[in-house]
Amino acid sequence: MGGAMAQDKVTFGTNWLAQAEHGGYYQAVADGTYAKYGLDVTIAQGGPQAPMRPQLVAGQIQFYMGGTTTAINSVKEGIPTVTLAAIFQKDPQILISHPGKYKTFPELAGASKYILAADALSSYFLWMKATWPEFVEEKYEPYQFNPASFLADEGAIQQGYLTSEPYSIEKEAGFAPDVWLLADQGYAPYSTTIETMKPWFDANKDVAKRFVEASIIGWYNYLYGDNAAGNALIKADNPEMTDEQIAYSIAKMKEYGILISGDAETKGIGCMTDARWKAYYDEGVKVGLYEAGIDYTQAFTTELVCQGLGVDLVK
Repeated sequence: MGGAMAQDKVTFGTNWLAQAEHGGYYQAVADGTYAKYGLDVTIAQGGPQAPMRPQLVAGQIQFYMGGTTTAINSVKEGIPTVTLAAIFQKDPQILISHPGKYKTFPELAGASKYILAADALSSYFLWMKATWPEFVEEKYEPYQFNPASFLADEGAIQQGYLTSEPYSIEKEAGFAPDVWLLADQGYAPYSTTIETMKPWFDANKDVAKRFVEASIIGWYNYLYGDNAAGNALIKADNPEMTDEQIAYSIAKMKEYGILISGDAETKGIGCMTDARWKAYYDEGVKVGLYEAGIDYTQAFTTELVCQGLGVDLVK
């Protein structure tokens, strides 16, 4: 489509340094999918020194890799962002434990300590405590983003990201920790969303539609096609990224259904529903993550997704 049209220039800000979890976007740049949709896309890397969300709010970038929690908070704060697609059906947030130490997720409450980042206490740990009251804040230990404390204590549990900490621990310590994906225990926000500003979206719906659709195709091509060109761009942006880490991440995203599970299996990558947003918000109110009365429906639109785009590309 659009062979002769002028290319609309847009910038997409990611949530971290380039990695396989951003692969579909890099693939769509590398294999010409964005160009076919009449787009000239720049990917701006996030990271500690590059907070992309303020740039979205300031109008410096057009799209941002967001998430359900911040999207609902934006409604409360009166910031007119809107989520257009949920690329990850499951949040890759995990807890890890030493092999064989705990048999079920509720047993993790009995761990000697919970090594978590501070923002965990105000997000998924609220849900854990409400669901299993045996989880207690007294066992909290701040996560220093290295596994030393976890490795030194066989009874400890630690937070992580499905595609990151288990891989680094296996490399460093020589064993694979047990992995507990919070999404498979009932913690159900969408993750790695495509977010934009509502005024911009209202004025540029055709551009937004093309960006969402091309990104979806990019993701199918990355997961099931030849992704060498996409990976080359990832490594160019982030020279510390290795082929081994990329391969591990892709395998885990597929194994756990991070992109393709639930509604996305038949309706396509990026699918999201009002029912699931409502369920997440209602649960958030129940556990104290949100106040009652926020109009969560202002945080998203489903008009660009769930149409089955790309499902025939699964191999």
